[in-house]
Amino acid sequence: MTPVQLKNYLEQLVGNQIKTSTMIWGPPGIGKSSIVAQIAEEGKLRFIDLRLSQLAPTDLRGLPVAIPTSKTKPQTGTSAWYPPEFLPKDGAGILFLDELNMAPPAMQGVAQQLILDRRVGSYEVPTDWFIWAAGNRKEDRASVFEMPAPLANRFLHLDVQPDFESFKQYALEQKYHEQVIAFLSFRPGLIHKLDLQRPAWPSPRSWAIANGLHQVNLDVSPAVGEGCAAEFSAFVQLYKDLPDLEAIFRGQGQNIGFPTEPSSGYASTIGLAVRAKDATAGVNAFHWLTDKADSEWVQLFVTDMAGQLRRAGHLGALSIMAKKEPKLKQFMQGYQELLAI
Repeated sequence: MTPVQLKNYLEQLVGNQIKTSTMIWGPPGIGKSSIVAQIAEEGKLRFIDLRLSQLAPTDLRGLPVAIPTSKTKPQTGTSAWYPPEFLPKDGAGILFLDELNMAPPAMQGVAQQLILDRRVGSYEVPTDWFIWAAGNRKEDRASVFEMPAPLANRFLHLDVQPDFESFKQYALEQKYHEQVIAFLSFRPGLIHKLDLQRPAWPSPRSWAIANGLHQVNLDVSPAVGEGCAAEFSAFVQLYKDLPDLEAIFRGQGQNIGFPTEPSSGYASTIGLAVRAKDATAGVNAFHWLTDKADSEWVQLFVTDMAGQLRRAGHLGALSIMAKKEPKLKQFMQGYQELLAI
């Protein structure tokens, strides 16, 4: 499934209070833990993220402490397990066991008791907590251990794959730099490209880091690798020769042609979608594209522009304008659900 589909599925588990332990599989860097954290935040749930590969069994089980003697109970000869303070004691939330299959077998054995029985030692997971886990697959060349069959059989297993459209939706919502979104629209294969020979390689996680670097004009190669960064740098140079987007927004694009190179086409179309500040600018850009570009560019623009205007609170104005303009309304018949026309 895609990251968007994963998020929707997990939201359904929360909404329907399905407490079955859930294992999320996928390559590194695609945002598994970020999606879980986002669901917890949106659902106003507490979120505890435990990296099991960094814990010892006693960190999870707790420590045995001798039960103190008293006048009524001298020399009991027994001990009690004191659970760690980071485990939840009340309320509702998500207990997320990340890097589960990177933990050594002894650690997985303790986690198995927590997952299967919702308790370990003297500790018991509160009723309103979900137990979810995540891990990488063997084919991802991660240092993973085989998951015991009894443990695997008690999970729901969700396999998530990199997906550019899911990333783009998130990037637009988070106001990523326009050039990062445009470049990956042109080269979607670079959203995730594992390179075992180099420490830096492109993934949704490293592109999030690269976006922060690019926002302040720093080199992105430390995040996504030199080869990918070189392609990105060459793409950014195209912006020197883009059409006058501001003139197009003003409805003055009659003498401006659409770029012939696909790379420049993506830069122009994404630029129009991201920079359209209101419905009037969006409609003017739409008219220019329908006059100057092929339909696939118009479709790309409308999808992204509508989302941008919705987030800015201008979608209602766009719907009203679409009803008054036959050409615009006819094209947008396929977007009725998106635009509520």
